[in-house]
Amino acid sequence: MKNFDLPNTGFFAKGDPLPEPLRKNFSGACYLNPIIPANSPLGCSVSNVTFEPACRNNWHKHPGGQILLVTGGRGWYQEEGKEARELHAGDAVEIHRNVKHWHGAAKDSWFSHISIEADPKAGPAEWLEPVSDQEYNQLD
Repeated sequence: MKNFDLPNTGFFAKGDPLPEPLRKNFSGACYLNPIIPANSPLGCSVSNVTFEPACRNNWHKHPGGQILLVTGGRGWYQEEGKEARELHAGDAVEIHRNVKHWHGAAKDSWFSHISIEADPKAGPAEWLEPVSDQEYNQLD
């Protein structure tokens, strides 16, 4: 695999490697930069998330829903039972409450998005099984 430099998107720094408890829900290296914490008086949390090439998260659900705003690179988003959608800078994804999904980088590109956790008081993400290599390798 090539050595890809993970750029600063120009908006927010890529952040630090994921905290240990979250790493088990990702295949590959991912970085997190919390921008607005979940306990904000506005009632939503916002983070910059940067995936190294081929990194993806496990299938999961958000009880309050989630919004992704793609800021750089190339990646994928897929809801259970639907075709995967290729993502590029400028794309937005609205994920409704409790919809099973995953997202991550393409095999040959880093990928960065702003994650907005809608209604975090509804509870934390429910992490599920990994996206299989067979599922992922069908993309691109």
